[in-house]
Amino acid sequence: MHSAQTVLAATPDALLLARRKTADRIFRATLIFNLALTIYWLVAVIVGSGGPFFGDLGISWDTLAAVAGGILFFYVIWGFIWFGIKAALLKYWAGFTKAERRQAFSSRMDAPFDVAAFVARHSERRIRIIDMIGRRGRFIVLAASGFYYLYRTVVEAPTAGFATLFLKDNLLDAVITSWIFLAFYYSNNFIAAAFYGPQSRVMDGVLARANCLLITSLWTVFKFVMVPLGARLAVIFQPAQFPVVFALIWGSYIACDALSEIGGALFGKQTLRVWGIGDVNRKSIGGTVSGLVGALVLCLAIVLSNGLGGPWIALAVVISVSTTALELFSPRGTDDFTMASANALICWVFGEVML
Repeated sequence: MHSAQTVLAATPDALLLARRKTADRIFRATLIFNLALTIYWLVAVIVGSGGPFFGDLGISWDTLAAVAGGILFFYVIWGFIWFGIKAALLKYWAGFTKAERRQAFSSRMDAPFDVAAFVARHSERRIRIIDMIGRRGRFIVLAASGFYYLYRTVVEAPTAGFATLFLKDNLLDAVITSWIFLAFYYSNNFIAAAFYGPQSRVMDGVLARANCLLITSLWTVFKFVMVPLGARLAVIFQPAQFPVVFALIWGSYIACDALSEIGGALFGKQTLRVWGIGDVNRKSIGGTVSGLVGALVLCLAIVLSNGLGGPWIALAVVISVSTTALELFSPRGTDDFTMASANALICWVFGEVML
């Protein structure tokens, strides 16, 4: 746990060394995990089954084209768009020089990256807002539209796999994407900036890419937790209830996670010290309240619009509070995993006890 004052107290070389060790450990752990995942995929292809977690193991031209298209659009084209927006904001609104922008979009692991020096020269509030715009701009449009589309899909055609619709169905996609992120982890070229630039916070300093890599890896881990939970939820709940449970699991997570960062950047004072992967780990009461209100409004709206009564309203409140607490207290970089998993567990317990 580090504040800006702590960063100021350390020499640039000592700071780089300490942060670099943490970044290297996360890289090695992710490398081992993805190697194991790749072996799992190869064995599954040989035996012809992905087991209970991954169904589609095909490596046809259609599969490769779909994987390549997804990576090209989301990580390259969409990434370059938000890379450009963030670069422009850093230049014209925060006042970053060309050298500072180049440093901000670099890996930050081959030369000292002093967050306190950036804050001393530029407005910390503006830097945080720009960090938020780059991250949330890249994800919120696609996440919100994806959530609405999948929610309507579950409403119109409930399926037993409703709880895992937000997770990738193709293991090959997860394997290839992870290897690309690992390949560009230490790189300073333009493609690496598209993959990492929009979501790599300036305020995370040397550990910015480590934070992103951890989030990407945990997104794959989701499936190993959510698939068995989702199968159990499909047994407990009636098909007519699937859309509500889907929204409580994923909608609350998306709303809380996004609005916590948006509200914290725009209105909050970063006074709450937290632990996590980043040079400066602070959150705000304003961001926490924004996340709680957003999750609560969405969950209650879903429950009430489906004509469900008291127990479901209580479930909506519990999930909103739990999601907010986990967003605040989970180590930064892990809250995506903890929020969605906890939401599914809460729904499971509710179904077992109340239904």
